[in-house]
Amino acid sequence: MKRLTLPLSKETIASLHAGDSVLLSGEIYTARDCAHKRIVAGLDCLPFPLENEIIYYAGPCPAPEGKACGSCGPTTSARMNSFAPTLLDHGLGGMIGKGEMSEEVIKALVRNQKVYFAAIGGAGAIYGNAVEQSTCVAYPDLLSEAVYRLRIKDFPLIVAIDSYGKTVY
Repeated sequence: MKRLTLPLSKETIASLHAGDSVLLSGEIYTARDCAHKRIVAGLDCLPFPLENEIIYYAGPCPAPEGKACGSCGPTTSARMNSFAPTLLDHGLGGMIGKGEMSEEVIKALVRNQKVYFAAIGGAGAIYGNAVEQSTCVAYPDLLSEAVYRLRIKDFPLIVAIDSYGKTVY
């Protein structure tokens, strides 16, 4: 199990291989389908940074009393296939989601030397408990599909597609 702190350096990304288990700590952003449409449409004036950031394909549930976040499980990554290459080409550091990505996304990961992590479906409570802070930073009208900045600690993931194009799928 590798412990990683964000942002990821080029050397760290190069050291990751499909199938590696990691515990990720630092700041990530959430975004689902509707937010991705807005992000790609407004790349020239985003209300949050994109360069070397990680987007988690998730929509956090409201936080219960005493917690930073409710359940926060991954959504199906394939729904972001049409957006991911553009975001990677514009500096996105990588993604977290559930399931396979398209061949175009794999090529964009290799071209940009970035990584795709898989989160475990059905483990939303575990992921929610790994969130130390949650702040809505864009598109609040989208409710749970808004963009949230999450500060995470020991977020358990698997390297699903590495920067060499190798995949666990």
